[in-house]
Amino acid sequence: MPVEFLRGALLGTRVVVRTTVPGGLTDALGYLRLVDRETCEVETKRGLVSLRLADVVAAKEVPPPPPRRAPRMPVR
Repeated sequence: MPVEFLRGALLGTRVVVRTTVPGGLTDALGYLRLVDRETCEVETKRGLVSLRLADVVAAKEVPPPPPRRAPRMPVR
């Protein structure tokens, strides 16, 4: 079911994708950039991550990130 979600999601959708890795699980949080027969690509803060669809165990749409806070001005 998570793979079907990814295949049906619009490119540019903000997603979190959980995949298996040696020793456990890992998450990729970012914008869906590509989905093909075997992989999907998610643009994260650290760059583009390519994930094998065979390793995906969960995926869902997530809301936009919270707005950045304005820097605090020093008190004088």
